[in-house]
Formats: sequence, C-alpha cells, structure tokens
Amino acid sequence: MDILTEPAEYIFAGNEIWRIALLIAIIALSLFFGRILKFFLHRMNPKLEAMQKHLLAVSVEAASLSVTFLFFAIGLRFGISFLIVPEGFQSLLFTTLSLLIILAIGHFVYRQVDVLDASLKRFAKEESANIDQMLIPIVGKSIRVAVVILVILQAAQTLSDQPITSILAGIGIGGLALGLAAQDTIRNFFGSLMIFADKPFNVGELINLDDKLGVVMEVGVRTTKIKTLEGHMLTVPNGNLANMTIHNIGKRQFIRRVFDLTITYDTPPPKVDKAVEILKDILDNHEGMNPEMPPQVFFDEMNADSLNLKCFYWFHPPDYWQYMQFTEWVNREVFRRFKEEGIDFAFPTQTIHLAGDSNRPLNIGLDRNEDVPDENSTIH
Repeated sequence: MDILTEPAEYIFAGNEIWRIALLIAIIALSLFFGRILKFFLHRMNPKLEAMQKHLLAVSVEAASLSVTFLFFAIGLRFGISFLIVPEGFQSLLFTTLSLLIILAIGHFVYRQVDVLDASLKRFAKEESANIDQMLIPIVGKSIRVAVVILVILQAAQTLSDQPITSILAGIGIGGLALGLAAQDTIRNFFGSLMIFADKPFNVGELINLDDKLGVVMEVGVRTTKIKTLEGHMLTVPNGNLANMTIHNIGKRQFIRRVFDLTITYDTPPPKVDKAVEILKDILDNHEGMNPEMPPQVFFDEMNADSLNLKCFYWFHPPDYWQYMQFTEWVNREVFRRFKEEGIDFAFPTQTIHLAGDSNRPLNIGLDRNEDVPDENSTIH
C-alpha cells in the first residue's frame, strides 16, 4: 500500500492520541531535518566558492532557501496518512496536502533557476561567447514564469480532477477577456520584442532618453530600468521606449568638442593670426587624436562686440572623464598662452559717446573740414 496516496486505516491500534502524537513527531522531525540540512548547505556554500565551484555553490544556496518547506510538506503528508480521517473529509484533506507538496516542489525548482542565471552570466563573460547581455535576465524570468504556470496548471488539475487539455481549453476561452484587460502589458511585451530585435542599446551602456542621461541596468519583459547620472532609478515601459528617440552614447566612437573663443576688436591682425596659430599648436597631434580626424581652427566671425575663433577637435576613445581632463588642459593652455602674447579675451561691451565731450566730439551732420564751434563761444 502506498502511504503517500491512501491513508493507513489501522496501522497502530490503541487510543487516537497516539496517532496525533505520531503526526506531531513526524512533523517535528521533518522540520528538524529540514533545518539541519539548511544549516549544512549554508556551511557548504563558502567552501564550494573557495574551491571555485561557483555553479554548485549557487545551487546549494538556492536549495537552502526551499529545503525546509519541502521537508515540512512531505512530512505533513506522510504523518497525516497515519490518522483515521472521516470519509467526508478525506478528499478535501488529501487534496490540500497534494497542493502543498506541489507548491513545495515548485518553489524548489523556482529557486534552482538561479543556477541557469549564474551559468549564463559566467558564459557571457568569456571572450568567445556571443550572448546578448539583455537576454540573460529575460531567459531566467521566462523560465520562472513557465515554472509558475506549470505549478498553477498542476494545482488546477489536482483541484478539478480534469486533464490539462480541458483546463487549457477553459483558459483559452477566458484569455480573450484577460487580453482586453491587459492591453498595456501586451503592448509592453511586444515593445520588448522590438527592443531585442533592433538592439538600440545593451545593458551597461550610457543612453540619452528625453534629455535624461543614464546607464541601462536591466531590460525586462515589461519595463527597462535606467540609472540616471543623478543616481535615480528610471523605470520606462517597453511599449513607450520602443517609440522614443534613443541616443546611444555608449556606442559613440569619439567625443567631439566645438567651442568659440572671442578676442577684442582692437587686436591687431598679426595677433589675430597669432591667436589662430596658438590654438592650432595646442591641438596639434593632441592626446586622443585620430589622424583621420585632425583638429580644425578658423577665424570665422566678426561679431558685434568681438572677433570669433571657432575650434573643433575629436577625442578618442570616448571616455568622458579622460575627455574632461584633456578639456581642462586645453583651457589652461589657451588662457596661459594668450596672456603671454597679450591677446585679450572679449566680453560684451557698449561704448557711449556724450555730447560736449571734448575727447570724443560728435561731428554728426558736419563737414569734416569744418571747425566744430566751441560750446562757450558767442554767436553773433
């Protein structure tokens, strides 16, 4: 006789209290052995890590999180079989216990998916691997969802005592109503498929999304998580993300800088040429320069209050902090060398001429050869 499927009716004779005591003892032993096994699994984990058996260590750690519940469910199911249960409650009781065991086994399998995640991440780090970093969390989440669905189907079969095909047919009928109620979820799911197909970015890359700079942390089935430079975690639905304009800064091959330097109008032409020469000399064969993209300097504009010098240069590789250090060095060199040559930087100014100022007379409307009458002279 299988004690896990049918209760033993008269294994122990005597008072009913002994049956209850046996049930309590079996449950206590199950919890005790579950806790002991969990303790040993925790002790094994650091040793396995030290032996560089990372995947086995992950499996042991995952098992330690579910082994106590599994032992409890099996012990409870085994102990109940020694009780004499009235026929009216047998079906309900053993169905409930079967559901408990299904949940315990499902929880154990659900935790073991961590091993697959760790295996994919480890394989992706190898140079010869060609695994998209965005797919790693998706694979784990998909398998976890599949485990949950299988547990639900098994539980539904246990409760209804119907074949899984009939249950799936019933789910299909209600799927239409569920789909109408979950339009946003479906939209985000197809948005994630578009992201995986187009690959506008990868996990770990810096992107600009609606003037928000951030690093892509995780791409899920429904949302994408981006950590902004301010430290905030930005969660964007994939349905919206698929329709946005995304600037992938992480894929750029260089950083371009365009800046203007303005000098005063009273700068003599030789010094204007000298200013251009200084800028070209500072940027000549500079750090991070690609020979195919040399720096450019032009005297391009005569503004209302200044002479404008426009500079272009491209920095390789696109490391932002190295670029900023080089930018600071360029600014310091320009400031120092312009000062040594006596070239003044311009800033917005206005000159006001006052009537009656002998140093700046106003000759408007007068012939250049005419003498300007003295304001103190008497007109006859």
